[in-house]
Amino acid sequence: MADVSAEERMRQAAKRERDIDVVIITGLSGSGRTQVMHVFEDMGYFCIDNLPTGLILQIANAVGVGSGAGRHLAVTCDLRSQDLFGALTHTLAELSEHDLSYRVLFLDASNEVLIRRYNENRRRHPIACEGESLSDAISRERAGLEPTREVADLVIDTSNMLASELRTIIRGEFAELSDQQLLEVHVFSFGFKHGMPVEADLLIDVRFLPNPFWDPQMRTLTGNDPLVRDFVMEHPVTKEFLVAWKQLLDVVVPGYIAEGKSRVSIAIGCTGGQHRSVAIANATAEYLKLKDYHVAASHRDLMLANVRND
Repeated sequence: MADVSAEERMRQAAKRERDIDVVIITGLSGSGRTQVMHVFEDMGYFCIDNLPTGLILQIANAVGVGSGAGRHLAVTCDLRSQDLFGALTHTLAELSEHDLSYRVLFLDASNEVLIRRYNENRRRHPIACEGESLSDAISRERAGLEPTREVADLVIDTSNMLASELRTIIRGEFAELSDQQLLEVHVFSFGFKHGMPVEADLLIDVRFLPNPFWDPQMRTLTGNDPLVRDFVMEHPVTKEFLVAWKQLLDVVVPGYIAEGKSRVSIAIGCTGGQHRSVAIANATAEYLKLKDYHVAASHRDLMLANVRND
């Protein structure tokens, strides 16, 4: 990238501080490019695998990168592209001319680790020639990628890295949102008499709470109605439960983030899914929103309830 001036480098650096329009992922086959691409997908990037470098600008324009719509592009490029280094240098100059910021991410791993990974998954090395050993193919790929590695903005050696550790590094380097904001949390109420939800990551049974159903004034109302909500939420048992419930959420939900989950479903059930579970689900969603999580709330069985329509 010697043809990029120092002034242009400074302008690119300033733009990178604001955002990154295009991330180009390259490196050794078997070093974790696919895993990294999945992380970028979870962060909302438009992702394309094995894209010829000459098409990067065209794709970036097509998907609206740099248009102000908040779109970002992540692509993987490997040695199967002819003259990868020369084409990449030309592409980066094109991106600069169109005022698109970029970072080149290079993934590396030791030969021993790469050989073990290929032996475990029994896949053929993508650039191996007929009759060529795996070791020779890896060495040839490493030599061919060396110029690209030299100009990469970030090099990550994944040899001794867990998938969760790699995910954390990528999020720390490229995510515009916090870990909490990246996690999609779906909180929903349900009624046990209508069946257990199979999609729940975390399920809580609130049938131990006082039941508004037994009060004729509230029987045809729901947990969305102030009268029912206040009845449930103001009861001493509920207040005690909510203290413990919030403490549990403060441990469990960050744990899901640490394990790399991008979506978590929290199910809250009562007998019919009309009163207690609805009120507690709403309170749970409000609490998690205050913690800066991206939360959606719904009530699975409310349409099945005996609800008064005024």
